[in-house]
Amino acid sequence: MRALVLGGNRYIGLDLVAALARQGHDVTVVNSHAVPMPAGVRRLHADRQLPGELIDVIGDHRDDFDIVYDNTAYHVTDLQPLVELFSGRVSQFVFTSTAAVYRRSFVQPIGETFARHPAGSDDPRKAYGVAKVECEDYLLGIGASLPVTVLRVGHTIGPRSPLVTREPIYFARLEQGRPIPIPGEGFPFVQLVHVADVARAMVAVAGNDRTQGQVYNINGSELTSVFGCVTLMARVVGVQPNIVQVPLDIARHARTPLVHWGEGLVGGAIYSIDKAIAELDWRPQFGLLDGYRDSYEWFKTEGRDRYVFDFAADDQILAQLAG
Repeated sequence: MRALVLGGNRYIGLDLVAALARQGHDVTVVNSHAVPMPAGVRRLHADRQLPGELIDVIGDHRDDFDIVYDNTAYHVTDLQPLVELFSGRVSQFVFTSTAAVYRRSFVQPIGETFARHPAGSDDPRKAYGVAKVECEDYLLGIGASLPVTVLRVGHTIGPRSPLVTREPIYFARLEQGRPIPIPGEGFPFVQLVHVADVARAMVAVAGNDRTQGQVYNINGSELTSVFGCVTLMARVVGVQPNIVQVPLDIARHARTPLVHWGEGLVGGAIYSIDKAIAELDWRPQFGLLDGYRDSYEWFKTEGRDRYVFDFAADDQILAQLAG
């Protein structure tokens, strides 16, 4: 298929572009920053945050694609130019959403029909999820002129993290022998998915008419606790972790979150991936330990110097505990 990827220059997007190219798809990326791409991949330069730029850059190519992957839309206004360009012209539009759209649930696992945050909510803690809810509603409300598939992706692990707060800062702490503060005893569980498995799910959508108008949870098949995440990362680094359990009343008031996973303070959630397994001919290939091992191998060989590590928040919490 002729695929257009919005983004495609880092993290999940890079894995997606590589996976599409390996399977013989004709791939074009549109983004604002160039990076090395697989042979044969075409790149268009555009900054989607500049009004009118997507239409100006893609307009002459609007009939060149069968499927569009949008990995970098966070608001309805990000999507509107693409809807204008591709309604009635492409057979599939794949939107990368997030598990953060879901409300807390007493029932687990969370399936695709479970309650989401209400659109328009002004709670700043839920802003990311609410914005994605609004994007989903906008796209799924368009109808047959733009066949949409929504992928709700969970917490990711793997090489090239754009956020130092994922594995990179833990690997740095572990290598330096630094204490690692976590909220409470670290019992809340976390479900993680490797970026390569996310990309494989995205590729599995291509040409699958069954996915039109459908929503899928994309997540890993293994769970661990917050404590377990740190312990598994320590195992691949080859050290014993110095985990410091911070009382929850202190952790909740920390100026900077102690851990990347919000579950550390509010409790865990399990996301069902049964629908994706059944309908996408897909299942996760990476377990947690292998996923962390893959991430650390990249960190050691080429990733470490890409990040700036700031341990000031750690030191502040540790000083508070000592005082």
